[in-house]
Amino acid sequence: MDFFARYRPTRSPQLTSPAPHAVLGGDMLAPVEANNAQIFLAFGCFWGAEKLMWELGATMTAVGYQGGTVQFPSYQEVCTGTTGHAESVRVVYDPASLPLSRILQVFFESHDPTTLNRQGNDVGTQYRSAIFATTAEQVALAREMMASYEKKLADAGLGPIVTELHEPPAPPFFYAEPYHQQYLYKNPGGYQCHARTGIACPLPEGES
Repeated sequence: MDFFARYRPTRSPQLTSPAPHAVLGGDMLAPVEANNAQIFLAFGCFWGAEKLMWELGATMTAVGYQGGTVQFPSYQEVCTGTTGHAESVRVVYDPASLPLSRILQVFFESHDPTTLNRQGNDVGTQYRSAIFATTAEQVALAREMMASYEKKLADAGLGPIVTELHEPPAPPFFYAEPYHQQYLYKNPGGYQCHARTGIACPLPEGES
């Protein structure tokens, strides 16, 4: 088994252990507890994306780089567009209190999934829309919600969804530098870009 197949998001030269979450407390590098699940989401600048997830009720969040070809890339390297990584958010959640459908609804509504490698003025492959699933159930739900949302977007005159949906195992998640973690908590007036479509994403039938 090669490095990428066995990598888990608990190793990082960028963060030391323990690496406490500035908002939620606890160690960002800790493994997922038995009653929790995790998914990785890329939807533009990860500063605002992470804030949305901790405000939603995630058990733990962290920002990093995912889906590229270089091990342990730096922010500067990712920004060149040559490593292939997306700015991604690790979302750990308790399905009993925060259903995945609600996470995906906020994900789709908080950026424009019809724009390729772009969110507003942020342009580049690092800003692409992507879902890195960790279970087959996550893939199935994401595919279902993507299909129903695409119909609503089409009715509004928008193009097809270009969100990448990656089946498990999720590719390596490389934690970003400490100053990126919980950036908008540390810098309340900091930059936050999410080019929303303004179209509501429907939840699966029977959910509200």
